Amino acid sequence: MSEDILAPVLEVDNLHKWFDVSKPPLQRLIERLPRQTLKAVDGVSFRIERGTTFALVGESGCGKSTVAQAVAGLHKPTRGAILFEGIDRDLPRPDGSRPELQMIFQDPFASLNPRWRVRDIIAEPLRVHRLTRSRAETRAAVAELLEQVRLSPADGEKYPHEFSGGQRQRISIARALANKPKFLVCDEPTSALDVSVQAQILNLMKRLQRELGLTYLLISHNLAVIYHMADELGVMYLGRLVETGPAREIFNRPRHPYTQLLLDTIPDISLDRPHRTFLKGEVPSPIAPPPGCTFHPRCPHANDRCRTEPPRLESFGGVKVACHAVGEGRIVPAVREWRPAARRTPVRRVSPVARPA
Repeated sequence: MSEDILAPVLEVDNLHKWFDVSKPPLQRLIERLPRQTLKAVDGVSFRIERGTTFALVGESGCGKSTVAQAVAGLHKPTRGAILFEGIDRDLPRPDGSRPELQMIFQDPFASLNPRWRVRDIIAEPLRVHRLTRSRAETRAAVAELLEQVRLSPADGEKYPHEFSGGQRQRISIARALANKPKFLVCDEPTSALDVSVQAQILNLMKRLQRELGLTYLLISHNLAVIYHMADELGVMYLGRLVETGPAREIFNRPRHPYTQLLLDTIPDISLDRPHRTFLKGEVPSPIAPPPGCTFHPRCPHANDRCRTEPPRLESFGGVKVACHAVGEGRIVPAVREWRPAARRTPVRRVSPVARPA
């Protein structure tokens, strides 16, 4: 097997993304206020192997979408490096090409130009990157992309408002595939869709991954979606990774107390857990995070060391965990066979003849 196949598609090394949220200079001068920095991402590292799906999960405001936007190039890192196929994403590549990377956004209606026909929306990347040489070739490529996402070539004459939410997301996926990317950043691609439509989009994404050899960075707060899609999983809390490793291992043997509490918040009548523990309190401000372990104000296992010394990611049975309590043996992994409700309901597969939502 060649080194190109073994090498990870994406490597994120010690990524920091801080935002200056200070008040205007004159107001700071009058009120004698210091500058304020919001640490949205505060030292995140991971790698994604070719043809796999790496998912980031966590509460709202934990920084997972900021990571996705930094990987896609929408934010410039404050510190750290993002390597695509071993080369810094922002540096010129030896052959003059750009990273073969695209993004699928959360809201398909907001990410599509309402004044353009679908054919023009999908054709834009083809024109920008000069991938087609004539109008006839462009029309043929757009028709092929629409068929690839199970839409009709005739749909190219319509406007985005004439489609349902699921169909608009299919259009977004077709546009993302126009320049034949190897890597897709998927920022909560199903959260704006009905539950019945989510399965169709997830099935489409899995099929495209198999057929085209795509690699995904998936951002989601829906653990059922993560369970079905992810090969590797990273759990984020307040801008940092607290647990990362194979998705099935983390779901079935969560080690970090935050991961355990996060899974316990998901209702599941198939599990006999009458004494579940729920997350208490609020997420601290990323402007002034707590010292030591940032999770210690909400952690039932916190001690003095947790309040003063930040934990580092350490390996425990194939999973990396940032927790002093785990390292000291004060927490036993919660062994379970975690299955979300969606796991027990067969995913409805859409016939190629039927019109998808």
